Amino acid sequence: MSFERAPHLVFWEVTKACPLACKHCRANAIQDPLPGELTTAEGKKLLEEISTFGKVVVVFTGGDPLSRDDIFELMDYAKQLGLVTSIAPAPSYKLNEDTIRKIKESGVTYMSISLDGAKPETHDWLRGLTSYKYAINGIKEGLKQGLIVQVNTLIWKGSYPELPQIAKILHDLGVKVWEIFFLIPVGRGSIELDIPKENYKKVVNFLLEVSKYNIIVRTVEGPFFRRAKLEYPEGFEDNELIEELRKLLGKPPKMDVDKSIVPTRDGSGVIFISYDGEIYPSGFLPLSLGNVRKDNIVKIYRESHLLKLIKEGKLKGKCGSCKYVNVCGGSRARAYAVYGDPLEEDPACPY
Repeated sequence: MSFERAPHLVFWEVTKACPLACKHCRANAIQDPLPGELTTAEGKKLLEEISTFGKVVVVFTGGDPLSRDDIFELMDYAKQLGLVTSIAPAPSYKLNEDTIRKIKESGVTYMSISLDGAKPETHDWLRGLTSYKYAINGIKEGLKQGLIVQVNTLIWKGSYPELPQIAKILHDLGVKVWEIFFLIPVGRGSIELDIPKENYKKVVNFLLEVSKYNIIVRTVEGPFFRRAKLEYPEGFEDNELIEELRKLLGKPPKMDVDKSIVPTRDGSGVIFISYDGEIYPSGFLPLSLGNVRKDNIVKIYRESHLLKLIKEGKLKGKCGSCKYVNVCGGSRARAYAVYGDPLEEDPACPY
């Protein structure tokens, strides 16, 4: 799969405003919108430019996209342009039955909701008081309304021991897509929240096991999961997460893992637009490539020298010499956060 000419996912951070104050927030979201947000007209112009890529997925994110008054108008317009639309609302009081019905009526295909702990106290410590109940209710209502609901979970010290219980919650609710976020120290994301590096491989192998229970597992800033898919069943060791998962869900209905791969990485198959129009390789890699108010996003994506190097796998260190460079390629955001160079090796790779 080549992303030379067009991305698979375009993330648009439509606002910084959000009712939550999550301790790991990439966006440094705040209660009120910041000056300089793209206007409705500017947003529509951006969507028109994005549509020239072809039928890509546009993810309306934030902050909380529901904090923007024109969000449904923008999503309607994206649908009219032939784009596949997705929304990533914050799990807050704004995510109610009426709002989710309006999301469905706007032609949205996918909705992602964050669940960062199996217990209310775990999730709410990270995201804010009572957020857990809004997340669970939002997942249930989204499925009821016929949306494809993806649950996002950050791997952090609180969620790590609860991963099997989270998997059971998703299994029992009927969620089919679980996206696991590996922490990047950006925004309010503190390295103190992260799990020890030696546990990364345990998480990866646990996720392989989860995929046998008819749940599609994806990772964000953990592209080494794709290598694990291809090498399965090698490399397994004693894993308390897998042992608990089997106790909770019984024997998996499938014997093998799903080996399909979409080899996106920051800047290759993925592009990000901030609230004020800045263009970044991804939301976790705050290295500006231009601004949509003066630059064409299609031209930036196709002609940026940095993005060409990333797409071609012209990387440094172990990532550059790895035979899985075009399947994985490491987290460019983590390389930038740790080394100040988006082409360096991924320091968290467990292989």
